[in-house]
Amino acid sequence: MSRPPPEPLYILRGSGATVNSLHFCCGGDGPPFLYSGSGKGAIHMWNLTTRRAERILESHAGNSVIWLHTFKDSRSRFVSQGRDLRVCVWDLSEDRRTVTDSLLTGSVGFCQCSLLETRPGAALLAHPTENMEEVSVVEVKSWTPVCTLKPDSKLGMLMCMKMWQADSGPVLCAGYEDGSLVLWDVSHRRPFSCLKAHPEPVMCLDIDVCKQKGISGSSEKILQSWTLDNQQNLQMHDSVQMTNPGVSQLRIRVDGKVLATAGWDNNIRVLGWKKLKPLAVLQHHTDMVFPLGSNSVFMLNFSRIMFDFKDGHKFRCIHRINNGHF
Repeated sequence: MSRPPPEPLYILRGSGATVNSLHFCCGGDGPPFLYSGSGKGAIHMWNLTTRRAERILESHAGNSVIWLHTFKDSRSRFVSQGRDLRVCVWDLSEDRRTVTDSLLTGSVGFCQCSLLETRPGAALLAHPTENMEEVSVVEVKSWTPVCTLKPDSKLGMLMCMKMWQADSGPVLCAGYEDGSLVLWDVSHRRPFSCLKAHPEPVMCLDIDVCKQKGISGSSEKILQSWTLDNQQNLQMHDSVQMTNPGVSQLRIRVDGKVLATAGWDNNIRVLGWKKLKPLAVLQHHTDMVFPLGSNSVFMLNFSRIMFDFKDGHKFRCIHRINNGHF
């Protein structure tokens, strides 16, 4: 007899609006934090020890916050992306709540940025642009342009992306409106390879850099995994059919054991990453689930899968997953 899905460890209430972005901050000294960005521009900094919001920042002129990211070398700095077409860098040191710099992206879409810290104190930011097909990569401190990546063929709007450091240099995987994935060589401003992974727009993707394996989802029922060979060619690997269509977010846990999916059917599904074997369905929410965050650093024996949703209660739930099992 199968075990019932776990109940939430605890619920964080009080965001006051739909939560569209989440990010764990668990490095360095101090307690672990969860950052959440709302549809009304509020950024909550949740202390996961006290389970309370220690700070609430008003941002992006009241527009939705669609992406958040903290820096590894400093708990006092983070980056936010909003529907006001801007990316903002924040300074929280010495009780400040200051936007120290911002970049006008011009993008009116929902594609989230991707940040890669190349060395201590230096980072690259990939962001969508006013041209809906393009990715622009800039240096964070100076906003100096590094490159602009645009497919030669018509793949449609940029939908999602993820950037990471390979042996050859920075690499970016982008998902497009026609269902294609393009793997970009950022240093040489050219594509490594292209793969038609879905018949519908690619809504989300994630990559396991250690295994050179990734996964993507769309508005259909199929999750498609793919691999990278030694020449950085994208190749279809495996697929799994979900019960209902539509996935808004995918997250592979840092230890490479489990995958979490945020579904349009209000459910969180957790699968084993190795064989895409279903482990559990978390059915706490009553409307579409948007962001997912996962972390396996600040606890030794388990990671936390974090998710949020769009219904009227506006709260976040944290479930515990022990070593890939419930």
